[in-house]
Amino acid sequence: MKATPFLQGMLVDLRPLSLEDVNETYINWLNDAEVCEFNSHHAYPYTRELAIEYVTGVRSQKRDLVLAIIAKDSGKHIGNISLQNIHPTNQSAEYAIILGDKEYWGKGIAKEASHLILKHGFEELNLHRIYCGTSVKNIPMQKLADSLGFAQEGIRKDAMFKNGEFVDVIEYGLLRSNYITP
Repeated sequence: MKATPFLQGMLVDLRPLSLEDVNETYINWLNDAEVCEFNSHHAYPYTRELAIEYVTGVRSQKRDLVLAIIAKDSGKHIGNISLQNIHPTNQSAEYAIILGDKEYWGKGIAKEASHLILKHGFEELNLHRIYCGTSVKNIPMQKLADSLGFAQEGIRKDAMFKNGEFVDVIEYGLLRSNYITP
């Protein structure tokens, strides 16, 4: 039985990640070099056991809000989006997204899902600041961050080792006062 959508958009619904999502397709995303080209995954093989441990862990605490991205046109679980490391005193959280189903790349899915979770973070979780970081080589994520209103705050030199080389990580931040709801 699939969970009721937690947040709803025109193209996607966001619902809690569940153990039902732990299937071959989901595991394959995190073992796909292209899907994980610019993130920290794909350093070690991702297994069903690791996926179960992850999903069980995030569902049992309130420090991370991890949601499944569900395509409205197909009902398929196509990715995950999250606000992680939610800090109640600093009223901050780290934003992350993975769109594992390549069929949905370049269709505005990531932008809509991001607006849904950012709006929830600022309006319902009372966050003051949401931040993220990405490889200097991850042009699609940089464009997404810019389109969402994130400001570049700095660069961490040689902060990520990926594909045999160290790369810089661009740090972004978005304050509630600068967030524009679409």
